Amino acid sequence: MSKSEQYALLLKQMHGLLEGESDLTANLANAAALIHGTFGFWWTGFYLVRGRELVLGPFQGPVACTRIPFGKGVCGTAWQRAETVIVPDVEEFPGHIACSSESRSEIVVPILRDGTVLAVLDIDSRELATFDAEDAAGLEALAASLAELF
Repeated sequence: MSKSEQYALLLKQMHGLLEGESDLTANLANAAALIHGTFGFWWTGFYLVRGRELVLGPFQGPVACTRIPFGKGVCGTAWQRAETVIVPDVEEFPGHIACSSESRSEIVVPILRDGTVLAVLDIDSRELATFDAEDAAGLEALAASLAELF
């Protein structure tokens, strides 16, 4: 199965999993687990916009940074730009926030509604250059669907 087919299936599974549940925390927790389990990423989770910082939400993986300021690190940059950021090598990203020394590459996808970032989906890999345009497209479709939960 191609990566784009995996994302299409994942989106269908997520719709079924979240159907009928209105609690944001429960839904984000299950979405993180579904994505994480499907692809086996190192860290998969959400940061929620709270004022001028992102606050750690539901995730799968090792412990993580709790708060990230606007415009800082990969997550804060994706929030500031309101666009997906793919980082093939986190050590080469200016201002990267190292929550885990084992993270080597990262993708951050904003969850938007009416042009406003509500949260970000952050995924880290222990391998270099894990993420590409196919991941961005698949995760942006998931993020668009998740935006309806806020």
